[in-house]
Amino acid sequence: MLRDGVGAMTRRDFLRLALAATVAPAVGCGGGEGMAAVSGIARRRLGRTGESVTVVGLGGFHMARPGLSEAESVRIVRRAIDGGITFLDNCWDYNGGESERRMGLALRDGYRDRAFLMSKIDGRTKDAAARQIDESLARLGTDRLDLMQLHEVIHPDDPDRSFRAGGAMEALAGAKQAGKVRFVGFTGHKSPSMHLAMLDAADAHGFRFDTVQMPLNVLDAHFDSFERLVLPRLVEQGIGVLGMKPMADGRIVYEGIASAEECLRYAMSLPVATVITGCDSAERVDQALRVAAGFRPMSEDEVSGLLARTDERARDGTSERYKTTTEYDGTTQNPEWLG
Repeated sequence: MLRDGVGAMTRRDFLRLALAATVAPAVGCGGGEGMAAVSGIARRRLGRTGESVTVVGLGGFHMARPGLSEAESVRIVRRAIDGGITFLDNCWDYNGGESERRMGLALRDGYRDRAFLMSKIDGRTKDAAARQIDESLARLGTDRLDLMQLHEVIHPDDPDRSFRAGGAMEALAGAKQAGKVRFVGFTGHKSPSMHLAMLDAADAHGFRFDTVQMPLNVLDAHFDSFERLVLPRLVEQGIGVLGMKPMADGRIVYEGIASAEECLRYAMSLPVATVITGCDSAERVDQALRVAAGFRPMSEDEVSGLLARTDERARDGTSERYKTTTEYDGTTQNPEWLG
């Protein structure tokens, strides 16, 4: 049974929903704009979009980490796509735009048509958001993003600023109408309460997001939990769930709390469309492909054992620093990005 706060939704319900959303591998990728067929990796339905994406996705931040060459970044992206991964994550602000630029290089030579490409923007005003959308498209070398998300919904006034007249949602709606963006979502890492406020604002304005991205991992299950408080609402509304930080920025593995495979399997066993994982080497890509290709959902007993093992380490949020500190808050450190 999940912890209090989920109502009648049990762990068994989550496992059942995850399986129900899974599409068999080795068939075409949804309705999706010419994406090639993949094999070996299961795919999940992306909410109500009519699309399906691979159960694991490639994170974009790591594409331009210090010490990683441009050529190696290109190899990582292409290795992921050649291995069957379709979902690619990125953001306008990652590494000053270098992550998008390098991913754009990797998507040349036909690779763009084999990927479901997502990026994010920080602008909360219409003008700032529209400018950032166009800059992301230029860096990524494409005239169309499959998904654009409002990044870092972590500030109390984000819902109001985004939905007010002249706010970011007007820019996203305009981009969608112009064919620059196919689907619209939002993401954040700070608190479930922020996500719920954004969903409430969307409901109040008669808008439904296509996707929502949030941390989902074995520590989150215990502390200020997106899994307990937000995930059931997304499932109920048919919104595509994008899991991120399956290893809490690597801390779960580095601190010996759980293995990388356990982290990925746990997150994939939830009713998510994809689990986005950062890969700064070909070996990390191969690890993600290996887990995804051989994926089988965790049993209730496996989940219970893992959560019991991680409970004490998760209680104060020390290892989920994106929740408990500001060091991950790019828009706090750079408020000018908001517009």
